[in-house]
Amino acid sequence: YHPEPRVAAIVASHQHPEFIVNVKETGKILLVNYEDVDNLNVTTIGAARYLHDGGWDVTKRYFLTAANQSDRIAVIDSKERKLVAMPEVTKIPHPGRGANFNDPEFGPVWVTSALGNANITFLGTDPEGHPQHAWKV
Repeated sequence: YHPEPRVAAIVASHQHPEFIVNVKETGKILLVNYEDVDNLNVTTIGAARYLHDGGWDVTKRYFLTAANQSDRIAVIDSKERKLVAMPEVTKIPHPGRGANFNDPEFGPVWVTSALGNANITFLGTDPEGHPQHAWKV
């Protein structure tokens, strides 16, 4: 329980008629299906505390979001509607939307910075084409 939870991010799924909502202090990610706005369906996914902002991988299937006081990135598969990974990363990840590019060795990656240091985290984002690097730092 938290007396005053804040919404840290709201993004629209590219897979389903739903919003992905980060509830910062609780560490919960809500999938809010708005197909029937008079009867919203909400799925709660446990992640890690102090969720912040995030961004999409290049396919727009996976939403990667920072749990910045837990030093983790929560990876949500928006197609399957579940948490698929939560790798530990360098101290205080703070992505904004992050950035995507294709690394010659690791394939598609998502990149984020951190607060209070010069660290940059690279995270593989291709579980089908590069499974050995998927969701690894």
